[in-house]
Amino acid sequence: MTIRTGDAMGANQHTGRITGAASKNKRVLPTLCACCLLLLAAPRPTAAQGANFATGVTDSAGPASSVKPRQLEGVSFRQRLNERLPLDAAFKDEYGRPVTLGKYFGGKKPVILAFVYYTCPMLCTQIMNGISASLRELPFTAGQDFDVVLVSFDPRDNPAAAAEKKRLHLAYWNSEKTSAGWHFLTGDEATIARVTNAAGFTYTFDKATGQYAHASGVLVVTPQGTLARYFYGVEYSPKELRLALVESGQGHIGSAVDELLLYCYHYDPQNGRYGATVMNLLRAGGALTLLGLGAFFLIMRRHPGNDLQTP
Repeated sequence: MTIRTGDAMGANQHTGRITGAASKNKRVLPTLCACCLLLLAAPRPTAAQGANFATGVTDSAGPASSVKPRQLEGVSFRQRLNERLPLDAAFKDEYGRPVTLGKYFGGKKPVILAFVYYTCPMLCTQIMNGISASLRELPFTAGQDFDVVLVSFDPRDNPAAAAEKKRLHLAYWNSEKTSAGWHFLTGDEATIARVTNAAGFTYTFDKATGQYAHASGVLVVTPQGTLARYFYGVEYSPKELRLALVESGQGHIGSAVDELLLYCYHYDPQNGRYGATVMNLLRAGGALTLLGLGAFFLIMRRHPGNDLQTP
């Protein structure tokens, strides 16, 4: 229904009587209000988002959120910040050599850790591509400043599958020169469970498809094997990954500028992101201002301007 300006006024300017259109508007308003109330009372579409992989808790925004897909039962990626990995866990690397997880820790380099499986049709490759895409933007080098450790949670994977996945991935990203910094591990079911449980990573096997249902994300671990930072999804911000490596590296990686950025940014475990700390930004800005003023006055004292002289 179209309401004209003259009708909306409600009264005939010549007779002073209420017009028919205005009378209809009075009846329409209660109907519109009732429709609005029904829309507000309806469940929100976002309620169907389901479980939060970071916390393992299902959203409680509405009735639909309590329904969790059967394939995601038992799937989570809960943060275990400041807890240590079982460094004595025994695996085989991509060359078939027996190694312990501790082989990649204990030095001075932080580690980027991800749980994947090498026959995964899609998601695991996206996780690995997300790591490499982010690393291309960093001034650090795998094998020199940090290591990347990929642990297969599929006990059916073997060193041959690990070696082939490594070859394909590094060739795709033209990163063969960083091969020494990438490690693809396989192990038995019990060993895998020890490590994944320690990291808060749980998954389920779908017998119908022969594939795993699992969450996506990466961890940054300190050189001592302590879980420091979690990043969820398949794309990882280069800035945040850089901050996590510098922070986890405990002074062995990064520059003075990186340390200053850490002062201004704080890791939020609720969403797995770094956010600006307002007070620290203000303090850093004030300190830089004072330094600038001090440098200005020092220069002025050392190089005073010539007195103006009239010719």
